[in-house]
Amino acid sequence: MTESTDPGTGLGPEDRKIITLARSARARNGVPEGAAVRDETGRTYVAGTVELDSLRLSALRTAVAMAVASGANSLEAAAVVTDAQTPSDEDLAAVRDLGGVGTPVLVAGPDGALRVTVEAG
Repeated sequence: MTESTDPGTGLGPEDRKIITLARSARARNGVPEGAAVRDETGRTYVAGTVELDSLRLSALRTAVAMAVASGANSLEAAAVVTDAQTPSDEDLAAVRDLGGVGTPVLVAGPDGALRVTVEAG
């Protein structure tokens, strides 16, 4: 069975999956952003924004940290569901640190619709 690409967005099922996971994390936790990353083995790590008095992390940086803490060596892709139009420079740097230059970061709105794909780098 081959993976089909959505003709409207050009996304394959694995990319649609990480957007869905990111959107679910945002909604479930009532946080400003949700994110998901997929590592080199296909494992996914999902996170929401962290806002503590002593620690503030975006959802995307939290998902990257979770991947690193779980032993991931690289990233295939990342997704963030946010009101922002693009990821912050810090978010892109975190993805680049683990995924390398050119790792796609899918940016979707709260409705899950893809807005833009940005390369970390």
